Amino acid sequence: MKNELHSVVFVVDDDESIRVALANLFRSMNLAATVFTSAPEFLQAKLPEIPSCLVLDIRLPGVSGLEFQDVLAKAGIRIPIVFMTGHGDIPMSVKAMKAGAVDFLTKPFRDQDMLDAVTRALERDRMRRESEETTANLRTVFETLTRREREVMGLVTSGLMNKQIAGKLNVSEITVKIHRGHVMRKMGARSLADLVRMAEALGIGGANA
Repeated sequence: MKNELHSVVFVVDDDESIRVALANLFRSMNLAATVFTSAPEFLQAKLPEIPSCLVLDIRLPGVSGLEFQDVLAKAGIRIPIVFMTGHGDIPMSVKAMKAGAVDFLTKPFRDQDMLDAVTRALERDRMRRESEETTANLRTVFETLTRREREVMGLVTSGLMNKQIAGKLNVSEITVKIHRGHVMRKMGARSLADLVRMAEALGIGGANA
């Protein structure tokens, strides 16, 4: 039975020797690796929903690595990138890092430097995916709240007291307490601080209250 794929490293480089060497390096460390000869070829691939990263040559025919980084960002493909180049310079490095690259390695690089960079990139993607999953689960629970409970949650997490919320919503303070209790129970919040963190993750409360 084939082992389930837990993460994958994508390599985009027009140099076959580099593609083969990197694929062998990653696989020797039990990392799944998929190689591509160009940026368009990568874009046509169906990416698995698992932690992944992209090892990208900055000098590619047609679209450059830096341009492709921008294309991915605009397409909403949020994959961590490790750049490599044989012609690296400081401005290119700074631009790549400012745009979110995990690392920028100049050829020839040490195998360990590449493995370290890929490890950091995969961990970054793993954390992003976990955070997005948590937020999606919170959103699902939030959708079960009534309209009034959502209003109360927004006001509570913006720092208002029950009495202030009652005045703002033109209801009794006891009604606010009841709604607040429902919100805490449905959201699974153990404390007000817990509820505030949930509201921040959902982008509600504060100015949105």
